[in-house]
Amino acid sequence: MTINRRRVVGWTAVGISTLFSTLWAFWGAIEAFHEGWYARSWGANVLGALAYLQPMLSVLLPAVASVWWRRLGPVLHLASAAFVTWRFELYSRPTDVFAIFVVPLGVLAGLYLYGRVEPRKWALRILVGLPLVTVVVSGAYPGWLAVNRYDDGNYGLRIIEGNGVRLAWAPQGPGWPEETATWDEARNACDQLSRDGLRREAVPPRIWRLPTVEESVRSAVRRGRNAGGTWDSRSDRTTYRTQPNKDTPLWSRYSPAIYRWTATEANASRAYRFIWAGFVNSLPKKIRIYYRCVADPTAIANQ
Repeated sequence: MTINRRRVVGWTAVGISTLFSTLWAFWGAIEAFHEGWYARSWGANVLGALAYLQPMLSVLLPAVASVWWRRLGPVLHLASAAFVTWRFELYSRPTDVFAIFVVPLGVLAGLYLYGRVEPRKWALRILVGLPLVTVVVSGAYPGWLAVNRYDDGNYGLRIIEGNGVRLAWAPQGPGWPEETATWDEARNACDQLSRDGLRREAVPPRIWRLPTVEESVRSAVRRGRNAGGTWDSRSDRTTYRTQPNKDTPLWSRYSPAIYRWTATEANASRAYRFIWAGFVNSLPKKIRIYYRCVADPTAIANQ
């Protein structure tokens, strides 16, 4: 039996393209609803979701072109590598971009140029089918959560009580801003917050503070009700009676904020963040993310 080397190379390229595009389809479908889907219009949300599928498309589209137009496809691979390098340079991770995008796309360009893919229809079914199925399956539950987020439109000072915790959460403004901050900046902002939570004072009243991990987890909500969360500090694991969502009164579904600082330190240089879906992990304190201050309700009762 004679082995057609060029067909082996061609199908190897198809396999690599399918693997990479499927992995990026999985990532994109989840992140589109985890980080995204916070606009007020469906059109903007759909466009935002498509942006998270760019890595998948940067592999998939040149691969499809390579199957139909063998000489054009490799050119598109190189063009896609150039686009990805330009697009994701914003993340200031050129080494990572080069390793996970540019090198694979360059290798694929050479494989498709040398190889032969036959039968082409089966190659296209695999190339297109697996990533699309992955997008639908992996994005179904995150998408359902995003579409069904509860938002009562009240972004003022809220008292959240339940699960052993009773805290006042700052209203939108300097204690619940749309701007990110380092851990130290967030702590200082809470210290300076006025009793009503609407402005910063020249002399810090020190009424407000960052919530701890335990308080954040125990205050998590689903459809406006407590999600029954607990945190195991030894394993950094959280458990919930029902998975939290990005709902009021704790979150705003129309805000890009998905992570918040907590007051709990992991060590001298790292502190914990709380994620709307209920998870926690530590980050360097110099990283800039969102925050929302809390206070003892009795301390603000006479504002």
